[in-house]
Amino acid sequence: MLLIVLVLFLCPVFRCQTEDTELSDVAFEEYTISDVDPNAAPLRVARQVKTLLTKETKPHIQELSVQTTIISRYAFTAVSCSMLNRHSAATQGVFQFHIPTAAFISNFTMIVGGRVFPSEVKAKEKKTKKEGGENNGKKNKNTPEQSEGEMEVFRMEVTIPGRNRAVFLLTYEELLQRRLGHYEHVTSVRPMQLVSRLSVGVTIVEHSRITYLEVLPLRNGKTPSSNGNGKADGKVEPPVSTVVKQNETFCKIHFTPNIVQQARIATNGMLGEFVVRYDVEREIGIGDIQVLDGHFVHYFAPKDLPVVSKNVVFVIDTSASMVGTKIRQTKEALFTILRELRPNDHFNFVTFSNRIRVWQAGKLVPVTPNNIRDAKKFIYMISPTGGTDINGGIQTGSALLRDYLSSKEESHHNSVSLIIFLTDGRPTVGVVQSPVIIGNTKAAVQEKFCLFTIGMGDDVDYRLLERMSLENCGTMRRIPEDADASVMLKGFYDEIGTPLLSDIRVQYSEDAVEYITQNLFTNYFNGSELVVAGKLTNRSSDLLHVQVTASNSERSIVLEKDVSIHEREQETDRRLAEAEAGPNARDYVERLWGYLSVKDGLKGRLRSQTSAERENYMQQATNLSLTYNFLTPLTQMVVEKPQVLVDGTLAQTQKEAEATEAPPPAESSNQLLEDNNSLTPQSLHRNQPPKPISAVSKATSGVSKPAKKPVILSKTSADGDPHFVVEVPHSKLTVCFNINGEPGHILRLVTDHKNSGVTVNGALIGAPAPAGSHKEQRTYFSTITIVANKPHRSYIEVTPQKVILDDRDRMILPSSASISVETANLAVVIIANTNVTVTIQGTIQFVILFHHYKNPAPYQRDHLGFYIANSNGLSKDTHGLLGQFLYEDIGLTQLPGNVSMAGENSTQETLGKNITLTSDPALKVKDRTVTVIKKSRRIYSGKQTVDCWFAKNNAAKLIDGQYSDYVVSHLFDTGDWANGTNTH
Repeated sequence: MLLIVLVLFLCPVFRCQTEDTELSDVAFEEYTISDVDPNAAPLRVARQVKTLLTKETKPHIQELSVQTTIISRYAFTAVSCSMLNRHSAATQGVFQFHIPTAAFISNFTMIVGGRVFPSEVKAKEKKTKKEGGENNGKKNKNTPEQSEGEMEVFRMEVTIPGRNRAVFLLTYEELLQRRLGHYEHVTSVRPMQLVSRLSVGVTIVEHSRITYLEVLPLRNGKTPSSNGNGKADGKVEPPVSTVVKQNETFCKIHFTPNIVQQARIATNGMLGEFVVRYDVEREIGIGDIQVLDGHFVHYFAPKDLPVVSKNVVFVIDTSASMVGTKIRQTKEALFTILRELRPNDHFNFVTFSNRIRVWQAGKLVPVTPNNIRDAKKFIYMISPTGGTDINGGIQTGSALLRDYLSSKEESHHNSVSLIIFLTDGRPTVGVVQSPVIIGNTKAAVQEKFCLFTIGMGDDVDYRLLERMSLENCGTMRRIPEDADASVMLKGFYDEIGTPLLSDIRVQYSEDAVEYITQNLFTNYFNGSELVVAGKLTNRSSDLLHVQVTASNSERSIVLEKDVSIHEREQETDRRLAEAEAGPNARDYVERLWGYLSVKDGLKGRLRSQTSAERENYMQQATNLSLTYNFLTPLTQMVVEKPQVLVDGTLAQTQKEAEATEAPPPAESSNQLLEDNNSLTPQSLHRNQPPKPISAVSKATSGVSKPAKKPVILSKTSADGDPHFVVEVPHSKLTVCFNINGEPGHILRLVTDHKNSGVTVNGALIGAPAPAGSHKEQRTYFSTITIVANKPHRSYIEVTPQKVILDDRDRMILPSSASISVETANLAVVIIANTNVTVTIQGTIQFVILFHHYKNPAPYQRDHLGFYIANSNGLSKDTHGLLGQFLYEDIGLTQLPGNVSMAGENSTQETLGKNITLTSDPALKVKDRTVTVIKKSRRIYSGKQTVDCWFAKNNAAKLIDGQYSDYVVSHLFDTGDWANGTNTH
């Protein structure tokens, strides 16, 4: 008998259901759920959803990895989830993951049955009636898409063939906001089942010293773990298995609970939220300015300023729907807030339902013991009843504050005035049309103060509250239905309750900067931060003039400084290199600028007064969203999903049917055949990201099923321990040598940065030497990075477990699946657990072998081997441990005249009885002579043996310079050869 269980899930991450799927669109409506079938597309949905779960046929989650890198507050998060369908029949798998509402998704890819199903972000088309009756999804006008501080759910449902796997790869980006004196990063860990390999990692790279770092206990998402002062209550311990490594400006945090540890937290896999808080040291004066690759970001958060007095009117919903827990928690928060009002503040209360009540008619009162006592009595006596007159409450509160300010303009010149408005419902009494309420509110406020809105629960028109606050220099906050409203209300008030500056204007040299983000701010509150990003225009000018003007409680202030762009860029580069910040480091400032610019455009369209102004904001935000591949309310994501045939195989997709196969390469004696047991790779061709002013064009080719082809290799390689083999084409010689490196060192293998833009680096790991070995230790390549800077920066990072590809879109691909991906600049073909072939600019080709051990000996480590398959396109100035030999002329000669017994590598001339004159073989490299001996080496995973001339002593005299010249600071170092170019 089929058991149907009704489940109310607040924070679902993964669910499995049995339904059919089709070609899907992902679209962010204007703060609403997408207008498509929610079971047929990836969506961001509200937290409170009811769902039917059929008889359990859940795919097993084998691995869940969530890795975040935070570079100067800008966070890149990559999620990888691997599911296995253990059943013989196809079943439905659902991937769901919480992401912050402030974040933008930047990539989503599925790998099902070894085939890649990429997503494509396109401009959202104007709403039209869908063909074929697909428009059966329901809109929820209440769903807040951009409510700060909350989480939304990204959802994708696919059919997984029997006895097969699905891998889901999701990346998103966000700028962390500083609140109450710290930044907070939240990772949702709710896989809905125990996971064999669960890993959460957070890496923080900051420009300034990290002054505060805390990993909180796992949070259930309903109640914040803060008591409102920005620090957790009492002494807290991080979750079990958490490891923190930290220095002054850098830290790595790992959370890797095993199954037993997970079960002790929650047997259903609902572990909660992994929360990291931190703060950094503040520069005195103008703030922290970071420059990188033609863009800058300016963080301004002054401290130790006198508090500005405030005039505040609380406008509170007292309709019948507030009865019970909501009004009780609201009263608790207001009692606490009253105790924290400062002596120079002035305040009043307005309540609204069917009728409007004002505590002190026609005035704002100062903070005195008697007034606080009387206000508490007023709050205590509030009794919910009637409907919801939102317009009446706002009009009354605005008139009260406006009249008070106009009657005493001089005395309140340096004070901050604001309305805090709270409701749990929609307008039901008086004016109920949202556009009219928005217009009336703007007319009532008259730009004289700011309006901050708070919504409680699920039955709120959050878009109305958002527009009301955005058009009146405030913000909106959402309190979930089941949250502790008293704590969240108090926390929100703490954020805005201590104003330090007002009317802040940040300006830069007009001839040096264009396209800056928001640079006018009404208020600066204690514990927050103002962030401005911009694009530099005049790169020939080295000075950037920065001016900040503002008012505080005593006077107007002006801060000015001339900043050296070159020095700031060098400093930013140095900090990133020291921290080994990784691949995201080079473009974080530009992407931060794009992120803030899109946010500004989305806010601008809500504030716009005319259709032309609104259209302009929408066009700017759309173009930038497409440029940076952001999924926003103005873009949509299209995903073609797998269809399973009756026989259990995957149906051919439309793109596969249209794609044509490339002709196979010419045969060669040096070929590495694919593993016969591996899956046939699928190829993914991606079109080049558009310019900001262009629309996204559809990919002309897509997923295809290429025929098996051999991978063509040369002998030039670095493999094993590592053993280097160099095929010298001009001399028809093969040379080999060993490099006895140190674990942790990163070696430059190939560098042609100035010409082709290609650099290859490899990181070494150590292992003990086998018994009886003459070596003290072994070293292997654990990571190899290939950076291509032309026509734009892209990179590939390879480890034995995964391949990270970033050519504007970032993808994390497992080494255990056969996949082919083609972008505008790169082509990558992975043969499962065997090798990955990387082609750059169509001609330069490298092959990296995966070496895995099922039962490794103590001296064995999973590692990589690097081969140069085709050097066409690399210039004659190419250098590096391997690159320097690509165009080198090396001659073989003899060193005569040594009197000794002849060795096996020597030629002999008999001079007399028992006396021979030996001639040792040697190589002539430039003006150097290198003694060598004849050896044999096994390459291509032992599939081929080559004879080579072996140079001893760590390749002394064979290579230019010495070993230390080839050790670089980090994996993405593209600096030039330290001793100049490799001239011939």
